Amino acid sequence: MSEPDTTPQPPDPGTSRSAWRTLGRALAPRATRAQVMAGILCALLGFAIVVQVQQNRSEGLSSLRQDELVRILDEVTQRTEELEDQAAALRQQRAELVTGSDTQRAAQDAAMERAAQQGILAGRLPAEGPGVSLVVRDQRREVPALALLNVVEEMRNAGAEAIQLNDVRVTASTYLVDTPDGVEIDGVAIAPPYRWLAIGDPDVIVPALNMPGGALAVVRGYGGTSDVQPLETVVVDAVRLVDPPQHATPVPTSPDAG
Repeated sequence: MSEPDTTPQPPDPGTSRSAWRTLGRALAPRATRAQVMAGILCALLGFAIVVQVQQNRSEGLSSLRQDELVRILDEVTQRTEELEDQAAALRQQRAELVTGSDTQRAAQDAAMERAAQQGILAGRLPAEGPGVSLVVRDQRREVPALALLNVVEEMRNAGAEAIQLNDVRVTASTYLVDTPDGVEIDGVAIAPPYRWLAIGDPDVIVPALNMPGGALAVVRGYGGTSDVQPLETVVVDAVRLVDPPQHATPVPTSPDAG
């Protein structure tokens, strides 16, 4: 009897290729219907975002209303004129300090003038000059504090340098809030009619207040009425007491400082 042949046989090439194809099909990603829908939605979302960004870049100021454009133009023009006046005044002071015969006196005068300006802006000193008088009547007491604050901001944007509301001096830190008893300004209760005194250019402040869609238009929307008058001389006599600093002290002048 012959013995069986135990010599190992080489693998069949056709069987090996079939196994690799089967493994490749098993590992290949399969796109389900949900994945296809998610991909389409992501593509549409990205396209919408790109279109919106390009539209916002292209529109710019063209999307604003006419009254908003006029308001922005007035504010920019007024601010430009103020900066030009300040630059001219600083150039004049510099010329006096450099070429003046009495530089120490010129420096003292400039410091005193600067201190007076800062005192007016901080509300520590009374002030007078051309400006406007504004009266807002609110018989039903429905004009909120925010609408009154908008009036203050409109005056500031129009170049008002000193503002008084009833008997309270308005400064950069002034706030207005609604309370159960009415409107308060810097913790002081005020009642209508609300009376403003503002020092600035009347030809700029009056049109800014009466601008369509502006601060007084909002007041009228709440049922209030207003009366604004330009004046040659406005006296803002309400002042604020500024608390001295508790921790900060001036740096001593060095003997070598020139």
